[in-house]
Order: sequence, then structure tokens, then C-alpha cells
Amino acid sequence: MPAISGKDYINRINKLKAEIWIDGHQVDGNISDHPSFAGVIKSQAKLYDLQHELAYMTYKSPSTGNPIGLSFLEPKSKEDLILRRMMIQEWAKTSAGMLGRSPDYMNTAVMTFSAAANIFSEQTTRFEQNMKNLYETARENDLSFTHTFINPQVNRSQTYLEDSPKIISAQTIGSNNDGIIVKGARLLATQGGITDELLVFPTQAAAMNKDFAYAFSIPSNTPGLKFICRESFSYKNSAFDHPLGSRFDEIDTVVVFDNCLVPWERVFCYQNPEAAYKIFAESSFYPLTAHQVTARRVIKTEFILGVSQMLVNAINVGEYQHIQEKISEIIIGLQTMKALLFTSENNAVIDRWGTMIPDFDYLRTACIIYARLYPRLCEILQLIGASGLVTIPVEEDFTSEIKEDLDQYLQGATLGGYDRVKLFRLAWDISMSAFGTRQSLYERYFFGDQVKMTSNLYHTFEKQSYIDFAKTFLKNS
Repeated sequence: MPAISGKDYINRINKLKAEIWIDGHQVDGNISDHPSFAGVIKSQAKLYDLQHELAYMTYKSPSTGNPIGLSFLEPKSKEDLILRRMMIQEWAKTSAGMLGRSPDYMNTAVMTFSAAANIFSEQTTRFEQNMKNLYETARENDLSFTHTFINPQVNRSQTYLEDSPKIISAQTIGSNNDGIIVKGARLLATQGGITDELLVFPTQAAAMNKDFAYAFSIPSNTPGLKFICRESFSYKNSAFDHPLGSRFDEIDTVVVFDNCLVPWERVFCYQNPEAAYKIFAESSFYPLTAHQVTARRVIKTEFILGVSQMLVNAINVGEYQHIQEKISEIIIGLQTMKALLFTSENNAVIDRWGTMIPDFDYLRTACIIYARLYPRLCEILQLIGASGLVTIPVEEDFTSEIKEDLDQYLQGATLGGYDRVKLFRLAWDISMSAFGTRQSLYERYFFGDQVKMTSNLYHTFEKQSYIDFAKTFLKNS
């Protein structure tokens, strides 16, 4: 089938009837009607509708000729990378970049792993073909994915090896003619239960224990699979009171495998630590997903710049130099991210798998910068908004008998009371609400711990040419 519509997406997720638990209860009925999920599902549906509204959001299927989602396109040229970026950013604009797990992220990952599917063939060529089959099925049916790469946070010391009498971290406990059997839990499946598939890839524990060295993808309604959700941050179905949380809260979940059978045709790696390592080390997963993430983050930063300047205008504080400095700080961050993104595309090369990949040195630099920049962007909103970010009545107050008081006493230099509060509630939802602070944590740790990221950059960045330059200068001086 061609690229799906929003209605197709909603109908398909409702039909899954995945086992989802939230607030101590299992979700019953259509998940799209549940107040904790209705907003994000509706927002995600708009992404699929956009594929039918804008021609450059799709491309022609190489197998059927149907229009299919551009996020599945394996780039073969720099022009392909630019097309992918345009599509990613068009989707990101619908959520102001707040949907960190919009479908294009995992579609990119599946495409990347399929392009490097030969990595999976060390045990059996069947695993390689399984990966290719998943990609083609996802591409032709416009499947959506969540994923999990993390074990439960029991003990984070470097020497910890799980020795609990009862299994905690998900691991393989056996296999039979039908497939492998998995038991235990995994973190942190964002949008768990509201996607077609769950993609499961190895954690660092795979290097120490072959029972953790596995990879597979299964439907979200697979027997023995459940998603346990954190509290919803949507709270109210009001775009005034919670302009972001009510529409874009991608609830994070704990994934539990209760003797879950994964059919062999769904397996990509099984009890193979070497292959588990190569999946990430030798594929182009990191540069291509970092390209998607950086493209989205540019849109998010543009949005925050716009909101910040609107705050400045609303209360007429633009004459102060410290305010000018703060807005300029956002501009510098935005322009830096754009420069790194565009340079990564300009310096793109073909990898060993025949895929055009952006220059990862620039993208990982962008990832490290943004982990530090985003919390600062939120702090700048707080510093500009100050007490205005807590003087924020709700929409019902403006329809009550105190409306005239609010209009009189909460007006701004350029906005009436209602519009001023609406703007400040948006800034609050970015920088102070439960939704907003979750976004800060999310962007801070998107690709892992900053110290580890900078250490990896130090050890892997090619520095010899710069050393040679310095030596030559000293020799000739």
C-alpha cells in the first residue's frame, strides 16, 4: 500500500489492542480515545496526512511505484540528504520540534540497518534477509516504530553484573523451532504501544553476556509484551492551558517481556556479542540518525527564538542590553546548529554500504552542543518571563466573571490579558511544566551522557594533521 493517511494510522493503532498500562489500569477500548494518548496520536496522524498534501514528502517505491514516505529513502546523493532534511523539518514544524520520536527517526534507523544488513549475516544469512524484509515491509506499509536500547537502571557502577535470582533486564532464556524466548524489562520506549512495531537492539551488556546479545522487531500487540507508562503530562485537553503537553506528550514506557516468543523471521541477532557490537559500530546508524535529530532541533530552536522575542515584545524589555544578549545567545546557538547541519551534508560521502552519509564529526559536535544548549534556552525563557511565567490563569478564568479583571491587570505592552497569558503559558510549557522539563532531560541525554560523548570525540577525532601543522610551524619559526 502507498503512504498512509492519518486516519489509516489511527485505525491501525486502535486495532492492535496492545497491552498498555497507565495510572494502575490497563487501557481498554480505542487507544486514540484515551485522554492520555488522544493528543499525541492526533498530532502524529497529522504527519501522515501531510504526506498527501506535499509532493516532496514521498518518493516512488522501487518495488511497486507507489508514493511512499521519504523518511524511508536510503540517500544515494547529497541531493537525497537535502530532500530528507526538508521532509524531516516539514514534519518537525507541525510540533515545533517537540515530537522527538516522530516516525522519521525510527524509519531512518530501520533504513540504515537494512542498508548495512550484511552485518547480521555472520551467524546466518537468514538474519540479514530478515532485516531487509523488515525494511521493505515497513517502507511499503508505512509502519511506525518505537524502540528500546536501555536496560533498567538498577546499578550503574561499571562493574555491575546482574545476579538477581529473578530476571530484571530483558534477556534470552531459550529458543525453539518457532523462535527465541525473551524475559525481563527494557527502558525507555517512547510512544510505546502506539506504534505498529517495537524494535529491540542490543545494550552495552551484550559485550559481557551473550543472553543480552540479541536484536529483533515485533508487533506491539505480541503476546507476552506489555507497556507500562509513566504519568501523562497532557493533564488537560486544552491548547490554551497546556499548548504543548496536550498535543505532543509522547509518553515514555517500561517494556516488559513475559516469556515473549519472537519468531525466527523477526530475529536479526541472537546470542552473538560480536554482531551486537558491529550493529552500531559498522553501520551508519549514528550519522544518519544524528542528521534527522539535528534537522529537528534546528526547527525547535527557531521556535524558541520566536517565542522568546514575542515575550520581549509583549512586555517591552527589548531596550535592555542583558535581554539583547540573551536573544543573541539563542541566535548564535541556532546559527551554529544550522552551520553544522549544512556542513555535514556538504561533506557527505558514500559509506561501505553504498549509502550517502553526512559528515559525523560535525553532527556529533552538534549533538554535544545541543545537550548543553537546550537547557540554557529554557533558562533564557525563564529569565525573560520571570514572574510572568507563574502569573498564568487558565482558560476557564477568562470565561468567568473575573474576565474583566484579568484583561485589565494581566495585559502587556502590546497584548491584551488573554493573549498575553496565552503566550506566557506557551513559554511556561516549554521551560517549566512537567512536559517542558521532560523535554530538557530528553535533549540533554538524547545520545547518551555528555561526558561519554565528549570522551568518545576526544578518542576518535583525527587530530594528527593538526599536530603536524603545529610541529611544522614550530620547526619553521
